[in-house]
Amino acid sequence: MRAGFALRRALVALALSTGVGVAQPGAAGRGDEAGDRDRTAAHPERGAVANAADSRDDEPPPDVGETVVSATRLPRPVADLPTTVLVVRSDELDRSAATTVDATLRTLPSFATLRRSTSLVADPSSQGLNLRGVAPSAVARALLLDDGVPVNDPFGGWISWRAVPRLGLERVEVAPGGASALYGSFALGGVVALVPRAIEGAAARAEAYGGSLGTRGAAVWAADRAAALGGSLEAEHAATDGYVVVAPWDRGAVDGRASARHTTVSARVLAERATGARLTLGGTFFDEEQDGGTRYTQAAQRTATARLGLAARVGEVRLDAALYGGARRFTQDRARFSADRGSEALAASQEVPSNDVGGWAVAALPPLGAHVVSAGLDLRRVSGTSRERLYPPDPAPSSPVAREASGRQWTGGLFAQDAWSPSAALELAGAARVDLWRDEEGRSGVTRADGALEEVHHAARTRAVFSPRLAARWSPSSAITVRASAYRAFRAPTLNELYRPFQVGTVLTASNPALGPETLAGGEAGPEVRLAGGLSLRATGYWNALLDPLTIVTLDAPLPDGSTRRRVNLGRARVRGLETEVAWHPSGPLALSAAWTLADSRVTSAPGYPELVGKALVHAPAHRVSGRAVLAGGRIGSAALEVRWLGRAFEDDRNTLELPGFATLDAFASRPLVGGLELFAAIENALDRRYLVGRAGVDTIGAPRAIRAGLRFAAGASGR
Repeated sequence: MRAGFALRRALVALALSTGVGVAQPGAAGRGDEAGDRDRTAAHPERGAVANAADSRDDEPPPDVGETVVSATRLPRPVADLPTTVLVVRSDELDRSAATTVDATLRTLPSFATLRRSTSLVADPSSQGLNLRGVAPSAVARALLLDDGVPVNDPFGGWISWRAVPRLGLERVEVAPGGASALYGSFALGGVVALVPRAIEGAAARAEAYGGSLGTRGAAVWAADRAAALGGSLEAEHAATDGYVVVAPWDRGAVDGRASARHTTVSARVLAERATGARLTLGGTFFDEEQDGGTRYTQAAQRTATARLGLAARVGEVRLDAALYGGARRFTQDRARFSADRGSEALAASQEVPSNDVGGWAVAALPPLGAHVVSAGLDLRRVSGTSRERLYPPDPAPSSPVAREASGRQWTGGLFAQDAWSPSAALELAGAARVDLWRDEEGRSGVTRADGALEEVHHAARTRAVFSPRLAARWSPSSAITVRASAYRAFRAPTLNELYRPFQVGTVLTASNPALGPETLAGGEAGPEVRLAGGLSLRATGYWNALLDPLTIVTLDAPLPDGSTRRRVNLGRARVRGLETEVAWHPSGPLALSAAWTLADSRVTSAPGYPELVGKALVHAPAHRVSGRAVLAGGRIGSAALEVRWLGRAFEDDRNTLELPGFATLDAFASRPLVGGLELFAAIENALDRRYLVGRAGVDTIGAPRAIRAGLRFAAGASGR
């Protein structure tokens, strides 16, 4: 079923659920760039909307706008949502100069990853995700979903952004704000949902490009459907020779280009009965290699995942459910450098195999008067092991030569939600969830050079967490909507944080098996105004208290293994700010938008570390500004210009290593040729700005100017 098919209000109400929603509904229905970020399409594979066959008479259904799906766990009309979701559609992904999805999403006011560089040549274990400055780190503070399945690495919590190909995406939904009431752990700071293209008939998309820095890539997505059966296949391969990531003033003879390459293959099959029941089966294989720029700074990752989904009606109850699982293997080599970086030696080799299995189910009940009630449950089991071989420079009999850590973790919960609409202008929504998480079979061991083995078995732990959420929407007119919400969210420590030490640059950080969960309590409120002439304004103020934040502190003296930092539950931090966005789309092909996010993220309590009180959280700039201009010229072609500015941030907890602010300019242009073929060109960091992205013992810099060009092909309805 395609976007734009209106449904009866009663049937749409059946799917209503509390949670997050889409901003700027006034743009729904425009078929151009104006709607790229604020409109969405109903999605048949996801059971997005009720079947037209369920209409009880031939009366024309009223127009209630389009729907979003993933961020609420059930579909909602865009005009009725109590909180904000920003939506980036496939058209906007296509018009981005970036080669990775995370780089495109950085134009949104809420979105950020740990470091200022994209995932293009980043180490697989350093690619985090945070929204509105909530505790940036390599461990994501927001949940990334792909067709409803968690993408966050189950062992380490990081996100492999290079495993997210663009051609098969219909849209990306970004929902900031605590979302544990719906999703449990990992949704501490919000949810980002990847929604795949519909499988509606014969369609195809393909792309091939090459450019500076030795960058090259090719991708293809194809789908077809015959009556009740359908399927899609997607493949992507990309590589780059990269650039020298170490800053010129710190470079030595060992430093060369940091390169990367990755391959992704995914497939989906669906079967649908005449009753509307739908079964989907999908799988993904991902393989990547990353070279940190020296002989002994290498990393690789290989994953295989599978998903089984069901959407059906049981009487008057709408049911959506999924089972998923995967196996992963992450490897990494670390180096030891001379003071002038003129020579290096292998310091450690690490292997981390892990696996997970889980499932979820959500049921929407028939409307109960003005109330729409839904409930659900989910469960996930994670198991992993970190095996590390150490190569000390001058080994003594007591020197550690091997480390091994392993454990198993269970997380799961039950939730219920109710959306009450006493009038068309007002909605009050609430959700509550109880989670249990359990760590078991935790073990840490060290082998000495003389063969002695020191092993510690960690006691199993079980903990219950309650996560509520309240939200309200008031729409006094069709041009004004005011939204407000309050929430409590949490994130349990990953097995990686509990048991695995890691190194960035020359800095070694110790794990901590005593870590507990971190909790976010806060709220947000703000108006959205849609004016004549295609002008829309949105502002959201937010305030959050982060309790027992899982963070990294600098130690006064190194630990016996050489670690100079350690993970701890620090005490308390405050994250407050303002998120604003203005968009203007006149009747012509031009669209302009600008966004500014103020995020004041500071430590307010630090027992045992009083010097940290008042310090900014690491990698959390107070100001983020972005702007975008798009010219959608139809047969003539399209063009886009993007500018982004980040204020200063700090690498370390004591705020001694400053990362100065910087700005970048990106540009994109395309020209249609014949038969669905398109020529395109893109340039990132057009002004070739040099900016710092890390200062972990050695200064590292972001990517220089990068130019690429290529061809695209699209055919079929879903291939647009």
